[in-house]
Amino acid sequence: MKLNYTFNTLVWINKSKAKNGIAPIYIRITIDGKRVEISTGKTVAIEKWSSEGQNVKGNNDEARTTNQFIRLMIGQIEKIHLNISNQNIIPTVFMIKQQLLNKDENTKQKQKTILDAINYHNKKMEEMVDINKISKSTLARYKMTKNKIISFMKSQYKCGDLELFQLRLSFITEFEHYLLTDGKLNTNTAHKHIKNVKKIINVAIGLDWIQINPFTQFRCSYKNPEREILNQVEIDNIICKDLKYERLEKVRDVFIFCCYTGFAYSDVKAFSRNAVTLGIDGEYWLSTFRQKTGIKESVPLLPIAKEIIEKYKNHPYCERHNKLLPVNCNQRFNEYLKEIALHCKINKKLTSHIARHTFATTITLANGVPIETVSSMLGHTSIRTTQIYAKVVEQKVSDDMKKLREKMANVVSISKVG
Repeated sequence: MKLNYTFNTLVWINKSKAKNGIAPIYIRITIDGKRVEISTGKTVAIEKWSSEGQNVKGNNDEARTTNQFIRLMIGQIEKIHLNISNQNIIPTVFMIKQQLLNKDENTKQKQKTILDAINYHNKKMEEMVDINKISKSTLARYKMTKNKIISFMKSQYKCGDLELFQLRLSFITEFEHYLLTDGKLNTNTAHKHIKNVKKIINVAIGLDWIQINPFTQFRCSYKNPEREILNQVEIDNIICKDLKYERLEKVRDVFIFCCYTGFAYSDVKAFSRNAVTLGIDGEYWLSTFRQKTGIKESVPLLPIAKEIIEKYKNHPYCERHNKLLPVNCNQRFNEYLKEIALHCKINKKLTSHIARHTFATTITLANGVPIETVSSMLGHTSIRTTQIYAKVVEQKVSDDMKKLREKMANVVSISKVG
């Protein structure tokens, strides 16, 4: 049965409620001359409103977001109208309004925000930390990303959160600009935060909170930084230096142990007294699963590393806490390394990172250990990660060329030809 009635909608701005040139946007529903007006909850500058187009003028993010929201509301109204009329019922404006507001209320409950996505992701990561699947430092980086996002939204959008459907590519490009300027971060660090955000949005897609990742087109770059390392002379200097204080000697020994094994500070701190095992080759090995990647890192112990373990075998701290070595807290460890650098007249910042880099370069690659072997010992997920160290072993290049020159010493000289 065909129902005879008129139905139309109109999007308009209520200038009578305007403040400082900003007016609220309404939708008017009319059926057979009876009408009802519904607030969209959106506002617009009066001069930016197109009465003919019933939309916001322009093509910026704010205009596109508002227009998209209006189209969604109109679509909901038309769907409600169609559902009622398909039941051979002449709808009233009040029926449509009531269903729309109820539907809108349900939609609001389901609409997720970027902070909802971040909080969900970080909560899952906390659970992974509890079962030792990821490190606390990894979780800390995602928490830092959350703080950066919050600060950015307050600065850029003057709000504390944004719904996922509002996100556009411009959000992430502006976030990059904010990190580089206001945040004063280098590009590598800024893009690590952006990678975190992109990963979190992909999680939201998997939860059906958003259909597509608006940041897919943003390409993160990475520039290999200059890796500071110690050469063999500097290592020997640290080993032979009489530091006079036991606290510095312990830190020196742990640092040298890292230089000759490649293990990170957190791994060395975690090793128990029975961590050393006998390998299939009859030599002593030390193994762990890296907290950062979950990849196994196994290293056969060099003589100096074994000497250091033997030195602290009966140390009170190691016996009391069942630890392989007496490792200080990270802050104290780095403070004492600064003192050691001063005593040894080394103008480099000694850290557990520089020890790991030194193992990869001066201790292994520079002594002819194949890069594939070094990559395995460092627990890298890709050999490309290890290749960044190969670029800094100038001494190895010099030594190899010296051998080549010696081999070519008896080659016929061009000056002697003819």
